[in-house]
Amino acid sequence: MGRVVVALVYLLRFLPYRVLSALGCRFGLLLYHVARERQRVARTNVRLCFPGLTRDEADAMVRAHFRALGRSFLDRGILWWGSKASLAELVRIEGEEHWRSVAGRPVIMLAPHFLGLDMGGLRIATEHALVSMYSRQRDPWLDGVIRRGRTRFGLLKLYARQDGLRPVLRALRDGVPFYYLPDMDLGARDAVFVPFFGVQSATVTALSRIAAITGAIVIPCVTRYGPGCSGYVMRFYPAWRDFPSDDIVNDARRMNAFIEERVRETPEQYYWVHKRFKTRPKGEPSPYDE
Repeated sequence: MGRVVVALVYLLRFLPYRVLSALGCRFGLLLYHVARERQRVARTNVRLCFPGLTRDEADAMVRAHFRALGRSFLDRGILWWGSKASLAELVRIEGEEHWRSVAGRPVIMLAPHFLGLDMGGLRIATEHALVSMYSRQRDPWLDGVIRRGRTRFGLLKLYARQDGLRPVLRALRDGVPFYYLPDMDLGARDAVFVPFFGVQSATVTALSRIAAITGAIVIPCVTRYGPGCSGYVMRFYPAWRDFPSDDIVNDARRMNAFIEERVRETPEQYYWVHKRFKTRPKGEPSPYDE
């Protein structure tokens, strides 16, 4: 079944992008009705992060998220098989001067889990060397498809989380930017509890530790859909000053606050189907068990 879906995604990329986007939105609504567990996770996250929303408003946000999720899924055809020219046309880059301003320094590109993050990362990797990490898939065939698709231009080095940080640290020391996805719940190990939308969240402290070890500058970047069916906009933000500090907890709090600000701008495009709050302080039940 997985190979049939991948083949379909491959073929759909030949459609005009407006048509592909419309199909993606409809596919997302199908997922909304079929993937009930993911829908429940998204509803729980939205309820926790936006407690002031009415039930109808929260439902509208979840539906909008699934439409965007379906669109990003069908865009995988372009992500994995599209040409450099098609990616350049699809993804517009803003604020690249912030990256250029620290040329010669190790750089960590802080890329939160917005639905366009893979598209933005590969767009940069069509022109610049880059290193990043990903979660290895259980299906070796699918894992191979994803790895080949993301690394086909030869400028992106991709390591599984199971490989650890050593390859990334070596790359940073060699001057290769690290495209870092920081905001997932990976358990209590190497994490601290700090607020995210007012909810205590297990937040990995790797950003501070890597920056301290390598002397890297942190430059946030967020990739989101542009208006209508115009493709994506990848925006770089100014480099963070005075980071890391001597307080790793405050550093994690600063990172979450920045991500929260960006989420509030386009909340439907954040990755709400991940159990961001599954790891709880001792004695506190998981909100996903309710």
